Amino acid sequence: MTDKSPKPESISNGTEWVMIVDDEFDIVSTFKQGLERMGFHVFGFTEPSSALEHFQLNQGKYGLVISDLRMPGMNGYEFIKQVKEIRPKVKVFLMTAFEINDAEFRNALPNVKLEGLIQKPISLANLTSTVSKYINHHHPHSR
Repeated sequence: MTDKSPKPESISNGTEWVMIVDDEFDIVSTFKQGLERMGFHVFGFTEPSSALEHFQLNQGKYGLVISDLRMPGMNGYEFIKQVKEIRPKVKVFLMTAFEINDAEFRNALPNVKLEGLIQKPISLANLTSTVSKYINHHHPHSR
């Protein structure tokens, strides 16, 4: 018997937080505000090391992590790899304005399952749609 329904952990355990990590403050701020208006609980970071500390302390609450690929200090590959080591079941997306091929993904993250790649620039509507597929949330002001 195969059960393809979502596991309860992804719905009822409060794993509804979204993390956005990008070294550009404007991108973090815009995405955070836009997603919060749609009812998501979002934390934004411009420093991957700070984001990793926060993730470590709150790992059970995060359902989705979106990280820029190219950042100073720690790139998105390294960041996502560490996030997945802390909590393997969290959903992750890498975001980039650059072209990335499959071979680069497989070489950088051979054993890491990514939900996908977000190509910048992305509209808030498309970002919201992508996040909605992975995060269960309630619109506080549905109209």
